[in-house]
Amino acid sequence: MKSLKNILAAIGLVAVLSSLIFAVQSDAVEKVEPQAEETNDKNVAEGYQVSAIEIPEDLNFAGELVPIDDPEVLERVDREFLVNTYWQSNALLLMKRANKYFPIIEPILAKNGIPDDFKYLAMAESGLTNAVSPAGATGIWQIMKATGKEYGLEVNDNVDERYHVEKATQVACDYLKKWKERFGTWTLTAAAYNAGPSGIRKYMGIQKADNYYDLLLGEETGRYVFRIMAIKEIISNPEKYGFKLEKDDLYEAVPSFSVEVDTAVASWADFAQEYEISYKVLKRHNPWLREPHLNNSTGKKYVVEIPNKGYYRSAK
Repeated sequence: MKSLKNILAAIGLVAVLSSLIFAVQSDAVEKVEPQAEETNDKNVAEGYQVSAIEIPEDLNFAGELVPIDDPEVLERVDREFLVNTYWQSNALLLMKRANKYFPIIEPILAKNGIPDDFKYLAMAESGLTNAVSPAGATGIWQIMKATGKEYGLEVNDNVDERYHVEKATQVACDYLKKWKERFGTWTLTAAAYNAGPSGIRKYMGIQKADNYYDLLLGEETGRYVFRIMAIKEIISNPEKYGFKLEKDDLYEAVPSFSVEVDTAVASWADFAQEYEISYKVLKRHNPWLREPHLNNSTGKKYVVEIPNKGYYRSAK
């Protein structure tokens, strides 16, 4: 009888413990469920996917086909397509800026017989900004001081025409034409723009090769032409690579008119106020003006760009 009582007591204890465990588990589930709902509320587009990129079979630079049947070349191409496709913020900025600057660059390239693909070189060089490299290369085309002067640009503390889009583009064209005659292909010419002609000649001499795809180059130049081609393909076919932009999303050039200046200017801020714009806006349209004044002791004629009224806040 006593054994029976002990058995019944044990059964009762197990039942009580089971009830307590169930209650604790139920309570834990209730506390977890709201967190699960929060986890589902992520700011990720429905259907968003990250995948490998299909490389176009007719991939080329300035009409020169890329030998993507070479596995080493294919891997290098693939790297740049992946990096530049999935660096979405940079690609979007390039697309937006292209609408503003390509209409300026394209006709100058065409006039000089430079393939249109070289506008993407400017993208690769500077992101279409007035960047300054650690080595001192400056402007959209990243022109060195000595090169700018060699090709006729005024470069000093007061005026630096490497920041002048039209003039810098013309210098880039003159430079590219010269080295195309030396190297024979646009691909090597583009590489020389990055590494310098002497650097490319050195690599060609040591390695006994005269084709960009056969040369073992430094990290930056070795990626350079592939990066340009990837940017070209993505910018030219945005929807194919998952980018959606409306016309209103793109940056627009503000209409302007030109004013000739052939004297010294004591204050560009005062000059700007005469046209009801701020000093900041004047410099935005004329970044080649590097100081708050213009020396101009020789009476040189400069053309200053002034934006039409109604596009910026009125200067106060």
